[in-house]
Amino acid sequence: MWVIYSLLTAFSLATSDALAKKALASRDVYFVAWGRLLFALPVFLATFFFIEIPDLDRVFWIAAICALPLEIIAMILYTKALKVSPISLTTPFLALTPLFLIVTAYIILGEKVSMYGLAGIVLMAVGSYTLNFHRIGYDVLEPFKTALREKGIGMMIVVAFIFSITASFGKLAIEHSSPVFFGSFYFILLTLLFTPIAYFRSRGGMTIKKQDLLPLASTGVTYAMMIIFHMIAMSMTNVAYMISVKRTSLLFSVLYGYLLFREEKITERAIGASIMFTGFVLLIFSKQG
Repeated sequence: MWVIYSLLTAFSLATSDALAKKALASRDVYFVAWGRLLFALPVFLATFFFIEIPDLDRVFWIAAICALPLEIIAMILYTKALKVSPISLTTPFLALTPLFLIVTAYIILGEKVSMYGLAGIVLMAVGSYTLNFHRIGYDVLEPFKTALREKGIGMMIVVAFIFSITASFGKLAIEHSSPVFFGSFYFILLTLLFTPIAYFRSRGGMTIKKQDLLPLASTGVTYAMMIIFHMIAMSMTNVAYMISVKRTSLLFSVLYGYLLFREEKITERAIGASIMFTGFVLLIFSKQG
């Protein structure tokens, strides 16, 4: 079941990103990030009518309080990275998150990965990375050379590392509450904290126009579903395994890129997809073994 929920997470994330890109491309990045969180709130609030509110202990609050500021820093750095550097050069480095998780999840949660699991994580990361080889000139070392020149890449590497920490704290908070409760509660707090930041940083203002309602609602609902699926999947398996499978969102993004935006190089990206699938199979075997 963790595989199913992880794939649903990946699909929901790619869908939300594609809808945001297609419908809200002309709006400010901070506004879109804030709007997606805002319109996800009704889903998060509605979950409280269907779940039991768990008793929250000291460990839960420590994990949540530690994760929230890091999550905001990651959102800001992510936004800045997209501003100062091309997306095609920065986003592949998010594939480093599962690799960082091998260490951070062990330190925070005591989770260890098997040899099959390690091989699967590495292949999933490499596959995610090579999806964009056509944009970097087929030079394996070129992205690392570019990292010395592009500030955005350095920022995105920091983001990938922060995500490994917040994911580990998230798993810890889930263990001391429940998946759906934590996902809803955490992102309600995140929205409240991010709102003033978006207000002061958004160049286009925070006014929601009539034509924004449907795009924001669609991105918000799919984003909320992604969060819920994410938390449920993470409660069922190692964080590093779950985040690795979540990175298959890049594959769904490739399909959306072709179907919605007529992006090319689909055949070349099949190489990265094949590598990711091999890593995916190894992760399945690692959990069955």
